[in-house]
Amino acid sequence: MTHPEPSAAKRACAAGVVFALGVEADALLGLARDVAAFEAAGRTIHEGVLAGRRVAWCVGGAGAAAAARATRLLAAGHGPRFLVTAGFAGGLDPALARGGLVHPRGVVDRDGGDEIRFATVPDGTAAATGPTIVSVDDVVATAAAKRRLAAATGAGLVDMETRAVALAAREAGVPCLAIRVVSDDAAADLPREVAALVRPQSGLRRLGLALGAIGRRPGAARDLWRLWEHAVVDGRTLAEGIERLVAGISLPG
Repeated sequence: MTHPEPSAAKRACAAGVVFALGVEADALLGLARDVAAFEAAGRTIHEGVLAGRRVAWCVGGAGAAAAARATRLLAAGHGPRFLVTAGFAGGLDPALARGGLVHPRGVVDRDGGDEIRFATVPDGTAAATGPTIVSVDDVVATAAAKRRLAAATGAGLVDMETRAVALAAREAGVPCLAIRVVSDDAAADLPREVAALVRPQSGLRRLGLALGAIGRRPGAARDLWRLWEHAVVDGRTLAEGIERLVAGISLPG
């Protein structure tokens, strides 16, 4: 279905949710009811009912530019009361366990300055009480790099998209919330192939890179499969957290 012009498509949504990767959003599709899909500017936007509230979401792709673009599409076309940056994040704080659900309280850049604070759902059920998250330009793949980033920024989490969503939401005049699952803890070294696989690219190219990595390093198959298994479980945790968050949003009388 082709997405209509924003003036025609705009309808009150409780939340517009921005994901980077399909695996982050897959479980939400299973939870939502009455789902419709729209094509807009080369992206698929889903809209459905979650916790009795209308929600729209988009898998924008990895990186700041893709996240900002998806945020603007949702803000312009679906009239969300809140914009939500959702997905996986790397742990920088050793106290954050892998697989845990976190509501960051704010986001900073790599320099650690100009923190953007997240909103609180009016009912208070999803207050942003977690650590600050820092958004960077590439995957932080080693425990040593995570320690350096934590020391430089004071952040407890790291990802590539949260700040871009927060900035685009601020430009649109829509409150922003953040929800993340810790995909790798502070002590974990990620397989070196991960950085190349999450960069913006076609599915065919991503498959080629994965097969090439396995050819060069047979152990990569085991490592990437383990990451995928974790991602599927983390996606379910994330979807359930989004459902609880959306349930806390008051609807207009």
